[in-house]
Amino acid sequence: MKMDMNHIILNYKSKLFDLVETAGKNEIANWISIITDTFQASQAAYYTRDIENKYQFVLTCSYSLDDSTIPETITEDILSRIFKGENVINQREWRNFPQLSLYNIGFRLVFKNKEKGYLFLNIPAHSSEEYDQNFYQEFIQESVCFLNIIEQLSGIVEEERKYKELFRVTEKFHSSMNIDMVLHEIINTLKRMFPQCQYYLMLSNDYHYKTDLPIKTLHYDSADENAMESYVNGEIRMIAARESKHTTLYAPLLGKQGVYGVLQIVSAHSLIFNNNEIEFIRLLANTAGGALENAKLYQQSTRLIEDLQLINETSMKLNASSRLEDTLHFLHAQISKSFHVQDIAFVMLHDNSCSVLEGSSSIFYEPEGEIYLDFVLKSLEREKDAIFISDFNSKFVNRRVNYSSLMAVPMIERDEIKGFCIAIHKNAYNFTFEMFKLFRSLIHHSTLAITNSILREELEKLVITDHLTQLFAKNYLNTQMEESMNNDEEGTFILLDIDNFKEVNDTHGHQVGDQILVQVARIIEQNIRATDIGARWGGEELAIYLPGVPLNIGEEVAVRLLKAVSEKTTPQITISCGVSYWNKERKDGIENLFNRADIGLYNAKNSGKNQVVVTDKCRQIM
Repeated sequence: MKMDMNHIILNYKSKLFDLVETAGKNEIANWISIITDTFQASQAAYYTRDIENKYQFVLTCSYSLDDSTIPETITEDILSRIFKGENVINQREWRNFPQLSLYNIGFRLVFKNKEKGYLFLNIPAHSSEEYDQNFYQEFIQESVCFLNIIEQLSGIVEEERKYKELFRVTEKFHSSMNIDMVLHEIINTLKRMFPQCQYYLMLSNDYHYKTDLPIKTLHYDSADENAMESYVNGEIRMIAARESKHTTLYAPLLGKQGVYGVLQIVSAHSLIFNNNEIEFIRLLANTAGGALENAKLYQQSTRLIEDLQLINETSMKLNASSRLEDTLHFLHAQISKSFHVQDIAFVMLHDNSCSVLEGSSSIFYEPEGEIYLDFVLKSLEREKDAIFISDFNSKFVNRRVNYSSLMAVPMIERDEIKGFCIAIHKNAYNFTFEMFKLFRSLIHHSTLAITNSILREELEKLVITDHLTQLFAKNYLNTQMEESMNNDEEGTFILLDIDNFKEVNDTHGHQVGDQILVQVARIIEQNIRATDIGARWGGEELAIYLPGVPLNIGEEVAVRLLKAVSEKTTPQITISCGVSYWNKERKDGIENLFNRADIGLYNAKNSGKNQVVVTDKCRQIM
């Protein structure tokens, strides 16, 4: 019989080899067909891990001689309980799972730690008795090798398709200097390559584009924070939204001389872009950025010459002039002509006061003009940087002003702000970003104080973390838990405390105590998801919130932490944990959740420490 089994394996390998040689679009279905022939199976089902929910497996392919209902999904928990680490099991192992009653043998397709999925078959009873474990292991090994090859071939084919598409679109980009064509081709290419996603082009308002394109205006003063960070840094950003379960990718349209916009791609559901997809999007965005740059440079060449002439003429005139009044009158005339400004002011700063110089528009001597001057003064105190406002009314909720567009640039001497120049217009979005850059350069030249371009406005990002542990602060944890209890269906809270922490400090010193806190914090980060929240609760107490996680999983996390801390800390310490849980079916609040976890922690401490107490279940785990 051993020779017969060797013959069966050789025959199986031969068919797999033929299938690889003629690989097309239905490799998995053909593979299942070969398996059913090999085992004379009447039923077959192959499950692979769900991309959107990593805790369950979905039916990828099936075979049945009748109309039997085959389950579409099986949870990872059920499969783990069935297989218990084994690769081959029979029907006895799943007798308590009626959804698998169609089958009498199951395979966990894993070889050298490469998991591919789970295969269930219904084969003749006499066959299952004849095959031995060596035969099954060879079958699993050959199957995993085949799946690896098919996966690699699919990847190669997909990469070839992507780069053919990239070559095609590159040719098209370089054949035209039309901005609209470039923008249309970006969207059409993404629709072909990623049909399950949504796309937006985020461009500044100085682009004149057709309205049928999915375009969002990228305002300098009111942009999406992630989009603006991608725009400013010229780097791809990928953000996974916990609430909507969508992944948003921001790719800058990067040319050789600058960034010309941001490509925003929103994935369906919780799809995460892999490295190859990100690289393709990066290359497409860079190619499009280069094409936009060429088209824009072509269209702006005349204006660029005029801008250079303006700066050159202004610099020469300023260098030749010795009177402040002449300089201001000349600048006023140049700014009015070049930027279509309605009113201009030149302001000098003196300690805590300011004075409007002659040559400024009359409105800045009136109460209405003081609104804009006060706004610029306060902004310069905070930012010490140039200001560009597209719609000034958006800054006020309860009042309206007559002038909507505003530009202001500080006049700097030896790193000290001596004054500023402000230009305003009644129409919103009257000034383009290109105008703002030229205006800034013109004012810098007029002050004769600095020759380097001013640094871009830094985007402030509030980092809410504990300084020592680098975990989140308690206030942030509270905010996120409130949001979760409003939007999620359930959640688990873990409160943990380092046992005998005072003795650690007394024995080893407070520096070692701090190191212990850091070690435990790192262990927490290693044992929770990116969507979970680890925080410092206070002193030696730490906390974890697991949004959308049932109590049994939260309990497993706490037990895992208990073991990891006792094994991985130096000097070795232990922790005690209290676990609490909420769901939508019962009325609950954050304070109640905290109190239950605190009671559990108190009981764990009083019961000998180094244990987990689940308050909702009133039981302890050593």
